[in-house]
Amino acid sequence: MRRFLLALLTSFALGVAPQASAETVLRAIMHSDLKIIDPIWTTALISAHHGYLVYDTLFSLDEKLQVRPQMVERWGVSPDKLTYTLVLRDGLEWHDGAKVTAEDCVASIRRWGARDSTGQTLMSFIAELSAPDPRTIRIVLREPFGLVIDMLGKTGGNVAFMMPKRVAETDPNKQITEATGSGPFIFKRDEWKAGEKAVYVRNPRYKPRNEPPSGFAGGKVAKVDRIEWIWIPDTQTQVNALLNGEVDLIEAMPYDLLPLVEKDKNINVQVIDKAGRQYIMRFNTLLKPFDNPKVRQAAVYALRQKPFLEANVGDARFYRECKSLFPCGLPLESGKGWDDRLNGDAKRARQVLQEAGYDGTPVVMMHQTDLVNHSSLAPVAKPQLEAAGFKVDLQSMDWQTLVARRTKKDPPDKGGWHLFFTSSGALSIPDPVSNFMLNASCEKSMYGWPCDAEIEKLRAAYARETDDRKRFEIAQQAQLRAIDFPTYVQLGQFTVPTAARSNVSGLLTAPAITFWNVEKK
Repeated sequence: MRRFLLALLTSFALGVAPQASAETVLRAIMHSDLKIIDPIWTTALISAHHGYLVYDTLFSLDEKLQVRPQMVERWGVSPDKLTYTLVLRDGLEWHDGAKVTAEDCVASIRRWGARDSTGQTLMSFIAELSAPDPRTIRIVLREPFGLVIDMLGKTGGNVAFMMPKRVAETDPNKQITEATGSGPFIFKRDEWKAGEKAVYVRNPRYKPRNEPPSGFAGGKVAKVDRIEWIWIPDTQTQVNALLNGEVDLIEAMPYDLLPLVEKDKNINVQVIDKAGRQYIMRFNTLLKPFDNPKVRQAAVYALRQKPFLEANVGDARFYRECKSLFPCGLPLESGKGWDDRLNGDAKRARQVLQEAGYDGTPVVMMHQTDLVNHSSLAPVAKPQLEAAGFKVDLQSMDWQTLVARRTKKDPPDKGGWHLFFTSSGALSIPDPVSNFMLNASCEKSMYGWPCDAEIEKLRAAYARETDDRKRFEIAQQAQLRAIDFPTYVQLGQFTVPTAARSNVSGLLTAPAITFWNVEKK
């Protein structure tokens, strides 16, 4: 005891505050188990959540959806609008103590640009990407292009996370095996047990911006010492754990169990992502029968949004029907051309399917069983497609197995697929360029690999255009082309409630959950 008091008095004498004896641990149940730690290789949302903890970005979206500098201290563009100069903040370090350099960032942009739909568009405009000194990134364009900063700061799809050069030089088509970043938390790979938990600890080297946090931007101050993502597949067990105080937060609260937590005064429920998400059915356009656009059109006629929303959400407070390819509530919202689609018209769908010459090829539909608020998408689609004349082979699996399988181009009998279901943040698909599901650049496009020169021409035109009115017109043309050449089907919009115990505060309004600024008392 004397020794402890002496140490305490010595600390005060030296002006050093005594260290707290107990660390603050935040336990959260996420919407999915973490099995892939490379947020560039996959578009899986859980991997992006992992990325925001571990890595940082050059620019980020604030809560008003404005792009703001993050790792960048200052930036400028030349009078001819061709050369962008980005200067990094001083004091940025990787988790291993090495300094962040512009060369690291150049390599990271290149790897991201090879995988992400938006990044591919940006890279097509870049003539030179270099690091003239350790803190300066230079981007020289072939022609003026006003979306450079917006693209580097976008959310969704693949986020432009910065990584050490040695990691970023990994083949974009291969997963990275380490998670060394410069973000506010460090991934404890030695404690990671897929199917059980993922652990993150506060990064003592992180230098937050000297400004209030806002969305994904601003000062990312880690206010808890340790974050544990606990994976519990059963939703009732999840909610029981929250009610009993065994966990602090459920990211994606099951809608049918909301009444249990809404009446508990020790739990707060909020919607973090106000813009919400869009349910999606994705075609594999490489394999019969969906290599035929007319067969895909038949599927669009066959489906109706409301049954998907009722089965997977159920609570009308959190969903809306929306036929617009670009989500409702955003600037490019338009239902033009879709009046006679997505009405569950089995008769019309059957007619189109017959015209397409469908030969009865069984359609392998991947059904994720463990993803909260998504598990009933495939079971709802199956009878709707069968009513139109499709033969459907529904195959059940967990979400992470689906994420791995959807990358395969093999025939279904060798591990391939025809259809899978997912959702995308509305702010990830707001326009023809950002909409990675619309990307039809063949081998470079997302799983499903659609290939259409007309869609790509319209996406490039949108990227070049600076007039908002003309952009809207181009977006409508892209939406009309997607009717003739469907790459996916939009199945309605929804928002996700997050539930946290009342001693947890600081959750920010953002396109996805953030863990900086969060306190636990």
